[in-house]
Amino acid sequence: MPEGPEIRRAADSLLAAVADKPITLAWFAFPHLKPYETDLVGQRIEKIDTRGKALLTWFSNGLVLYSHNQLYGVWRVVKSGETPVTKRDLRVRLENAEHAILLYSASEIKILNADELAAHPFLLRIGPDALDMTLTVDEVIERLSSPRFSGRQLGSLLLDQSFIAGLGNYLRVEILWQAGLTARHKARDLTARQLRCLCEAILEIPRLSYTTRGQGESDKHHGAVFRFRVFHRAGRPCERCGRPIEKTTVASRPFYWCPGCQR
Repeated sequence: MPEGPEIRRAADSLLAAVADKPITLAWFAFPHLKPYETDLVGQRIEKIDTRGKALLTWFSNGLVLYSHNQLYGVWRVVKSGETPVTKRDLRVRLENAEHAILLYSASEIKILNADELAAHPFLLRIGPDALDMTLTVDEVIERLSSPRFSGRQLGSLLLDQSFIAGLGNYLRVEILWQAGLTARHKARDLTARQLRCLCEAILEIPRLSYTTRGQGESDKHHGAVFRFRVFHRAGRPCERCGRPIEKTTVASRPFYWCPGCQR
């Protein structure tokens, strides 16, 4: 499943193709969305942003398209009038004179007004977004130290969107490696230094992945460019201590860690 950084980059690409251009065609696969097709023609897409792994497309008439890719959903940008050959099921098509944005295979798609958006159960349940640049390390420390979260094992907590939205499997693996902690640690058992190091990683790694992933490699530890240090590196030497990276399962998901320096 794509994680917060991938969803945010997808949103950026979609917006670059369709921002502030009148919609010439709106098409939805689901019958309950069909009435909105005519409502959206002539409207403009003002912004596309994310809340964790959900994507929100804001139209000039005040409506918002809510979509969640879940496991199989994917957005594509194509030229206006173009229909790619694919085995995926098309769910949404929003087109202007130059480009179309297409959503395939997703099942959780809704059109909401402002009140409905504010009351959406998923958006109410999730925690602050790791890619919200106003979220600070001190705020994450305060949240992690609360009775609600401090007694939970980090391996499962970092997958819980009600803690910090947008984190997923590869991010939790890299966060815990950077902090030098195992999946079994609990926040209430950490020193102040360990807690701050962990919370710094919770923000730094998703943000670095969003801004730089796929751009190259860095010789520094999660330096100027993001790359995997432990994820999918089982059997390879840890870059920090030289011990082989091991693979196990934590919270029903593959988990990679270094037994030498994650203690």
